[in-house]
Amino acid sequence: MLRTLGTDRLGTRQQLVKMLNYLKKSRQKLEQDLAGTSRKHHFSAAAYSQLIVSLPLARSYLRGRLLDVGCGDMPFHAELAPLVDVYDGLDAYPRSERVRYVADAQAMTMIADGTYDSVLCLEVLEHVPDPFKAMREMGRVLRPGGLLVLSVPHLSRLHDLPHDYYRYTRYGVERLLAHGGFELIQCRVRGGLFSFLSHQMSTILLGMVWGVPIVRTVFWHLNRWLLVYPAAILDRLVDRQGLFAMGYTVVAQKSGSITRLTES
Repeated sequence: MLRTLGTDRLGTRQQLVKMLNYLKKSRQKLEQDLAGTSRKHHFSAAAYSQLIVSLPLARSYLRGRLLDVGCGDMPFHAELAPLVDVYDGLDAYPRSERVRYVADAQAMTMIADGTYDSVLCLEVLEHVPDPFKAMREMGRVLRPGGLLVLSVPHLSRLHDLPHDYYRYTRYGVERLLAHGGFELIQCRVRGGLFSFLSHQMSTILLGMVWGVPIVRTVFWHLNRWLLVYPAAILDRLVDRQGLFAMGYTVVAQKSGSITRLTES
């Protein structure tokens, strides 16, 4: 009897590990297929929150020579490149041919002081061992009066292990900015508890079916209309104070004399 129970538990554990490995591989394939496409912004409520909060801020404020720090696959390159004079990417592990610098955000030593007019940094600082050092570096490569659009998570599951170190409140972000020599212009809440939970459901749902072409198309549309958009609406209706913010996007200016850009 005990031997049978032990065998059953071992079998269950093996099936669970097999399923998790399948989901992981399927999620990787999903990310590869969506990379660089507008569809990526509708994959989950978390991605959608960047589209409706971070992108409008970036489009309103970022101009001139732009550095995208921790750029990944540059999800907003198509929308921002026409608005700036230069769009350079920096990443420690490049996933795009457009990456100019292969470097750590904490040590961008190949970039001279004051090289850029604008810096974009989306969902990077949770993966940096010393975010204060990274913030100082972003301030260093900006000219006086240069502008930063930065997003950080508050609610997030563990990811990109073992390089997942921090979560941030608005007040923590303000301290980071002050330490880097920035003045806060604007802080916006991104998503909330519903978006956080919806993101986990989208990840599992699409991960399970992404390897089946016809089925994944059906589930893609179901996911958008039943999970992604409703979660965004519920967060705005239920948590108006942003107490359960999924994250924050801020606009900040490096200390220096300059006329601020205004949102259009």
